[in-house]
Amino acid sequence: MTAALKVTGLSKTFAVGKRLFGPPRALVHAVQPLNLTVEQGETLGIVGESGCGKSTLARMLVGLLPPSAGAIELNGYAVGAADPAAFGRKIQYVFQDPISSLNPRKTIREIMEAPLKHLHQMDAETRQARIREIFAAVNLREEFLGRYPHEFSGGQAQRIGIARALAADARILILDEPVSALDVSVQAQVLNLLADLKAEFGLTYLFISHDLAVVEAVSDRVAVLYFGAVVEVGPAEEVFARPKHPYTKLLADSAPVVGRGLTAPEGRETELPDPLHPPEGCAFAARCAFATDRCRKEKPQLIRTDAVTEIACFNPLES
Repeated sequence: MTAALKVTGLSKTFAVGKRLFGPPRALVHAVQPLNLTVEQGETLGIVGESGCGKSTLARMLVGLLPPSAGAIELNGYAVGAADPAAFGRKIQYVFQDPISSLNPRKTIREIMEAPLKHLHQMDAETRQARIREIFAAVNLREEFLGRYPHEFSGGQAQRIGIARALAADARILILDEPVSALDVSVQAQVLNLLADLKAEFGLTYLFISHDLAVVEAVSDRVAVLYFGAVVEVGPAEEVFARPKHPYTKLLADSAPVVGRGLTAPEGRETELPDPLHPPEGCAFAARCAFATDRCRKEKPQLIRTDAVTEIACFNPLES
C-alpha cells in the first residue's frame, strides 16, 4: 500500500541578518534534514518543546512554507510549492487558535465555500449539498452558516475549522495543537469527533501537541523532535512507557501527572541550544546525563533499533 505521506531529506533554513548586498550573516536550521513516512489511516503524533520545529514542519507539509531542501510525496505523488492547489486537494491544516484562523469579515458559509470553489470548481447547488454533509458530520446546525466567527465558542469554532478542512476533500489532516486552546471538557468532545471522522472518512492525521497524554491517547506512532531533528520514532505506547532516547524520557518525566509534584532536571542545561551557534555534535548533549565525548563531537543519525523503533542516540537508555 502506498504511504499517505512521505518526506525525504526535508529541511528548512531561515536567513538571519539579511543585507542589501551579499549573503546573510547567518542561517538558522529550523528543521534539520529528516525522513518520515505516515501510512494510510494512521495517526502520527509529533511532540517536542516549543521551538523544536514542529509548526515549521507542519507548514512545509501543507505548502504554506517552501522547504529549503527535500521532497514531499502525498499518496505516492510528489508535490511542489509551484502548485498550491495540489496540496489543498490532498492535505489540509487545522490551526491551534480556531477563532483567529477564520476570516472575521466572512460568514461561515463563505468560509466553507472557498475550498469548494477554488479547489474543486463546484457549482452552487453541489456546494450547498457538500456543506450540509460536512456540517452534519461535525455536529453543527445549518443555521450557523449565516453567522460570523466571533459569534461562536472555541469548541464550535474548532468544529468549523475541521469542517473547512474536510470540505476540501483532503484525506490527510495536519492537526496543530487542535485542542490546546479549549476547555478540558470541550477537548474531549473534539478528540472524540476527530476519532469518529477518521473512521468515517478514512483520514490520516499528523497530530502536533505538547500534551503528551493527549498524544499518547490519540496516536498510533509518535515522532519526537528536538532542535529541528527527529530523535525517536515508535509506537505511542512503547515510546512513552519505555523511552530509549534520554530526551524522550525527560519529556515523559516532566509531564504533569495528577497526584505527583512537578519535577525539573537539576544541574544541567534546561534550554534549547542557541540556533545561531548550534553545537558540533548531539544537540542534546549539554542536557544529557549519559553524554560522552563522542556525543559532543559527532551528530547521531536516526537508525532502526528494532522492527518498530528508530532512535538517534549513541547511548540509548536500554543499553
